[in-house]
Amino acid sequence: MKAIVCPQYGSPEVLQFTNLEHPIPGDYDILIKVKATTVAVADTRARAFNVPPQVRIPARLALGIFKPRNSILGVELSGTVVQTGKLVTQFKVGDQVMAASLKKFGAYAEYICLSENDTVVLAPKNISLVTAAALTVGAQTALHFLEKGNISRGQKILVYGASGSVGSYAVQIAKNIGAEVTAVCSSTNTSKIKTLGADHVLDYTSPLFHQQLQVYDTVFVAVDQLPFSACRKIIRKGGTYINITNPFPTPQQLWLSLTGKMNLILAENVPETKDYLQRIKTMVEAGVLIPLIDQHYTFDQMIEAHRYVDKGHKKGNVVVTLD
Repeated sequence: MKAIVCPQYGSPEVLQFTNLEHPIPGDYDILIKVKATTVAVADTRARAFNVPPQVRIPARLALGIFKPRNSILGVELSGTVVQTGKLVTQFKVGDQVMAASLKKFGAYAEYICLSENDTVVLAPKNISLVTAAALTVGAQTALHFLEKGNISRGQKILVYGASGSVGSYAVQIAKNIGAEVTAVCSSTNTSKIKTLGADHVLDYTSPLFHQQLQVYDTVFVAVDQLPFSACRKIIRKGGTYINITNPFPTPQQLWLSLTGKMNLILAENVPETKDYLQRIKTMVEAGVLIPLIDQHYTFDQMIEAHRYVDKGHKKGNVVVTLD
């Protein structure tokens, strides 16, 4: 099978095209012919070992000390089941599926083996199989943190970084819950974000940006470029601060949390569950959740796709097709 391997940490140019034997499914495994994958931030960070200094030692142990432990990257995928283990009951040959593989990676290949109990579900029927590849990690992340923040109908929520993968899903999921959503992005993305249902869209490059901010029940930071000093001013007393990019609280944040003045939710590993993915599928089929696709690349353009994501300006998701 064709595959792309990452034999060492580094720039996109370390990625190598190769041919490997396709995996053989075990008794409880399904063999998926991959239709599409994505270039997620998790992939570019694993490739470049781009992690905060505070977590470099545990990250080395998790990702690989001298090179990526999982040489085939790729955490999101969609495809078709082509073989099942003899004890598989949840899927059959011919099923079109989508999956997340944050722990194992492995989607940058023509075939991947996953357990039927992994984070894999039937793909939504009302979108293309290629588009479904972009549904798994970003949407699960948004859903996890919004639920942890107890977002409810009628609350006012600010989503900073609304044009990214997680941010664009957070806007839609919060709106579906019934919150009043203010989305923050650059002027080039405002029209796209308006189509996702945001009640208000603010341009962070505008000189009037800080004057346009109100007081919110929750501030959801999907891109860590809004200083906490600014966030504190716009979160009501007892409100919630969610930052999905930074796991380390400052002394001020800890004090506000301990004294009950603010609920503090910081970055953490998002549990991969079928339940999350099944609920995301249901929202897509109900027409309340739409993947925001920025760029499409072919498999032989993977290095170029990584270069694009490395620039840090992707809008939504970057999808890579294998055929």
